[in-house]
Amino acid sequence: MPRLFSAYVIVDWSAASKPTTGADSVWIGVLKRDVRFRLAFEAFNEATRTTAEARLNTILGDLKKRSERALVGFDFPLGFPRGFAEVLKLKGEPWRAAWDELGKRVVDKPTNVNNRFNVAAQLNRLLTGEAFPFWGAPPKDVQTTLTATKLRSHGPDDLPELRHAELAAKGASPIWKTYYNGSVGGQAIMGIPVARRLKIARGEAAKVWPFETGFKSLTEADLAGVDVVLAEVYPSLVKPLGAVGEIKDLMQVRTLAEHFARLDEANKLGALFGPPKGTAADVVLDAEREEGWILGAG
Repeated sequence: MPRLFSAYVIVDWSAASKPTTGADSVWIGVLKRDVRFRLAFEAFNEATRTTAEARLNTILGDLKKRSERALVGFDFPLGFPRGFAEVLKLKGEPWRAAWDELGKRVVDKPTNVNNRFNVAAQLNRLLTGEAFPFWGAPPKDVQTTLTATKLRSHGPDDLPELRHAELAAKGASPIWKTYYNGSVGGQAIMGIPVARRLKIARGEAAKVWPFETGFKSLTEADLAGVDVVLAEVYPSLVKPLGAVGEIKDLMQVRTLAEHFARLDEANKLGALFGPPKGTAADVVLDAEREEGWILGAG
């Protein structure tokens, strides 16, 4: 069986409000074949999301010219907990409607100045009329519908705090958390519009897993005509390896890229795109329609 991919691109995103490099900034790790067809790793540490998006477009453009299919893994959720689009009364496929809604609301300047806390507050107002379910902001961004700390726990009538994937991954943070350590919410708000533009620019040659591929094992036949598969990854699922003193973000993107490449070489990566054994049918449907899944979770 041939490998599904010839390049593995892992993106460690950031919701920073000013240009920044080093720890807790945007890192893009690229594992691809060199002129001798050996896998070689290269990393890019971009100071802003604007330059990171341009870098991703360049990387994917170069791979397309070489007729190489890429797996692109983002370290933030690509979907919201089930019911999100319905409560917002969004039309169409729930995942795509949520992407389009963020595409309209998010403002991200080339300086990294952004409106993610305003977006979280706006969505709270539409979802519940109070500072819930999104929470977390620095003092200057606290407002009526966005508090610095969590307002309350999720009840049976609320949107779920966690997606099915976060329950399977154990330790993953909820998308509702928009500030402080492990706040994937801010990253998702700032990252989904980028993933959306990457997808739109490539049309049917880019597929978003599991929304467009189905939540199932993938084969070469499933990916005929596909140049790029966009997926959600969770770096903490694999222990990062590197030299003493090396930046953790860099270690994580390299380790994860190498992990997926090894699985692909052993013809085991395709199965990872399917649900864990024993996953209930309604969970599979939620993942495909709205929530997404973390590659390798469970």
